[in-house]
Amino acid sequence: MPTTARPRRLPPWLKRPLPRSGGQKPLESLLRQQSLNTVCEEANCPNKAQCFSHGTATFMILGEVCTRSCRFCSVISGRPPAPPDADEPARLAQSAAAMKLEHVVITSVDRDDLPDGGSTHWAAVIKAVRAALPEAVVEVLTPDFQAIDAQIDTVINAAPDIYNHNIEVVPSLFRSIQPSKRYDRSLHLLRRVKQRAPAMTTKSGLMVGLGESRAELHQTFKDLRENGVDMLTIGQYLKPAPGLAEVVRYYEPAEFEEMKAQALALGFPKVASGPFVRSSYNAKEQFLNG
Repeated sequence: MPTTARPRRLPPWLKRPLPRSGGQKPLESLLRQQSLNTVCEEANCPNKAQCFSHGTATFMILGEVCTRSCRFCSVISGRPPAPPDADEPARLAQSAAAMKLEHVVITSVDRDDLPDGGSTHWAAVIKAVRAALPEAVVEVLTPDFQAIDAQIDTVINAAPDIYNHNIEVVPSLFRSIQPSKRYDRSLHLLRRVKQRAPAMTTKSGLMVGLGESRAELHQTFKDLRENGVDMLTIGQYLKPAPGLAEVVRYYEPAEFEEMKAQALALGFPKVASGPFVRSSYNAKEQFLNG
């Protein structure tokens, strides 16, 4: 496994101008008025400014506190202070309609404290968005639900168009980067979705730059494809906050193109691979164009 020294400066391909801050304010105001969270803000996503200035965001449901503690994520971890907000589905749907979204992306914190893992709330949100925007594509990015089939099925039965669950890292890094998750559970969820709803698009994403080898990445691509994943995203890990995992190395743009070619050769219909690629960033374009 590579053990190169931690980079001190961003390479040129990871530097880009930010849009004017004023372009983000209308969306920020709407989200505050509706008391809605976004993963863009909670996870300090590097693409937040671009997305907000274009009037798009990834909604984050079930609160701001996650019951898991992953070393790549800046979302607060701990015991959530409150049960699911029963009014959240309606507020989120109203906001998505006000934003005139054609592609609605929803994610959540992990809620292992709930008997159903939050799956019933997930279904309510999907159904509310469907009612408000019947022509929109609904993409969900869910936790692993501890690989409990009944919880996974609750979300499947709500009929999102795209079911996304990120594998995040190669198997050898699970213990150090996301110790409360298991590789086999994530593969089980993705396989379950494709078995129960063959026509539903399945999707998963990987971060690179945390110490994995290219051979490990290729094997993970293969595992995902063999478990029915249709869409794959590959992006550079960037440390979002102090105290989290360090970047081991930065991949060059040409390497992302090589990984995309490898994944396509394994049979993935759609692959998005690049330094700033994130699972939900430009999700509409990923779905339409690959």
